Amino acid sequence: MTPGDPGRPARRVRICYFNTWAGPLQTVADYLARLPGLDLRPLVSNAGDPELMRKARLDCDWYGENARCFAAMAHPEIEFLPAWIAGRAGLLDVAKAPREPGEERWLVTMAHQPQGLGELAPKVFGLLAKTGVRLAYYAFDEASRNMPCFAAIAPYLDVLIHDEAPLAEAGAARLKPGLVQRHRSWVANLLPTATAMAEAPEEKIYFLGSQLGLSPHRRRQIEFLAARFKDRLVASCDHTTPVNGRGQLARFKVGFCPEGRMFATSGMAATHTDRPFWCGCLGMVPVSEDSKTGGRLEELHRAGLIVRYAHGDLEALAEACERALALPNEARRRIYDHFNAHETVGHVLAEALAAAR
Repeated sequence: MTPGDPGRPARRVRICYFNTWAGPLQTVADYLARLPGLDLRPLVSNAGDPELMRKARLDCDWYGENARCFAAMAHPEIEFLPAWIAGRAGLLDVAKAPREPGEERWLVTMAHQPQGLGELAPKVFGLLAKTGVRLAYYAFDEASRNMPCFAAIAPYLDVLIHDEAPLAEAGAARLKPGLVQRHRSWVANLLPTATAMAEAPEEKIYFLGSQLGLSPHRRRQIEFLAARFKDRLVASCDHTTPVNGRGQLARFKVGFCPEGRMFATSGMAATHTDRPFWCGCLGMVPVSEDSKTGGRLEELHRAGLIVRYAHGDLEALAEACERALALPNEARRRIYDHFNAHETVGHVLAEALAAAR
């Protein structure tokens, strides 16, 4: 706290979210107001492909929801100023824009979006760092191995949150001393408790899948569950759920969530999706297999916050679903409270920023 003012946080932090779907530097509030009508045609490779445009809309909205989460962050040690957002066109303005007294400015970016700058990434990150902008990067999966610019931007990072462990040596060796590093993977980009937990949910299992992950293994599981649970299984394999439709899933009691995205690459063998975290935040009971490392999923399983089953064991899968369906509201409330308090992107980032003194 500031001397002489015990009620005021000592740090005043402004977040600027680098999002390649965005454009000039603007407030997150203004961006979100315009987001539903944003014309994505200039931003995709083939605007005449309806399926590509649909997926672009889903992706753009997903990244927009991250902005909403960052703009709502809170921490007892930090006063967060109104958040900004910028795409490639507005990124250098993050360094140029006037600062409020005592303002600590952070650029936050996620996933493989730094690669959107191409060969300019280290120059841009270096310029921002030189002008006193601190840099936080939240990588969900194999960024140190699969994002070409990772090693080039590594020396400028003040916060790195990642699932991949260990990091590739070339990039890890360039990380600076004093970096705040967190081994955390996908979480939910939802505002905590924005969706109320259903006290009387439908006694059904909702499969949160995608076309990318619909492997023969996953098809066998869906067919098995459909035969066992019949109309108590509701399967969605349509890429992903629109962000404005996720709250509607709270009506289901159980969420069957795949791990990994591609299921066929070694790079994805140690990760998972954000779907178990959506489920927990919505009050659903997450069910997920143990075939992948999955960051914190095993830890959450041991704590009774998700239900896991053995890879390839269909009977174990059915038993896990039965256990999840049988959980009382008290257990579901514990899951809901934990995920909303600890497993959202805003919480994870705010805690890391607080540690970066």
